[in-house]
Amino acid sequence: MLGLMLFCCTFFGSNKILDTTMAPITYLALGDSYTVGEQVAYSECFPVQTAALLRQQGDPVEAPQIIATTGWTTGELAAGIEAAHITQTYDIVTLLIGVNNQYRGYALSAYETEFTALLQQAIAFAGNRPSHIVVLSIPDWGVTPFAADRDREKIAREIDAFNAANKAIAQRMQVPYLDITGFTREAVHDKELVAGDGLHPSGKDYGRWAAALAPLLQHALH
Repeated sequence: MLGLMLFCCTFFGSNKILDTTMAPITYLALGDSYTVGEQVAYSECFPVQTAALLRQQGDPVEAPQIIATTGWTTGELAAGIEAAHITQTYDIVTLLIGVNNQYRGYALSAYETEFTALLQQAIAFAGNRPSHIVVLSIPDWGVTPFAADRDREKIAREIDAFNAANKAIAQRMQVPYLDITGFTREAVHDKELVAGDGLHPSGKDYGRWAAALAPLLQHALH
C-alpha cells in the first residue's frame, strides 16, 4: 500500500507552474455520499483532492461542481441531476453510484437500466466525449465497523455483482473505469481508512482514490 502511495505521489510530484493563460477546466462529479465526502472536510472529498492534484500538474481545474447527496440511489441521482437544470458541458466528469441500491436490496437489473441512463447523461455533459468521463467502482462498506453485525461475505458478493455491471456498461460505452473497491477493502487492516462514523472512507482513503483518478483525467485533457 505504501509503495502505491509513493508511486502516485511521484507521478504527481513535479508541481508544474499553473498556466493561467489556459481556459479554466470544468469538472462535474456525480454520485452519493462517497462523492460529496460524508464525514470529511470538503477539501478531503475525492473530487476536490483530484482537482488539486491536477492543478499541481498545471491544469487549471475549477472547483468541481458536485451533484451528490448521502443516501442517493441511481434513481435519486437522476432526480437530483434533473433538479440541477444543467445546461453547460464539462471538460471532465466522474460518476460513482450504486451502493444505496445494494444496501436497500434493489434489483441489479433495475440498477443496470438506471446506471446506463445516468452514464448516457454523463457522456452528454462531457460534450459527447466518453474518454472525458471516469466511472468509479462502488466501495465495499461491508468491511467497515458499521457492518460488524452484517453478513460481510454477502455484501462483498453483491458489491462485486453491481461493480461487474457498471464496469461492463462503462466498457460498452468506451468510458474509462477506475476500480477503487480494493482500496476500501484494505480498511480491514487499516482503520485510518475509515471516517469517524465507522462507515464512510476517511480523507486518507479519498486521497488514494484521487491519486489513482487524476492521471486518468489528465490523459483525457491531453
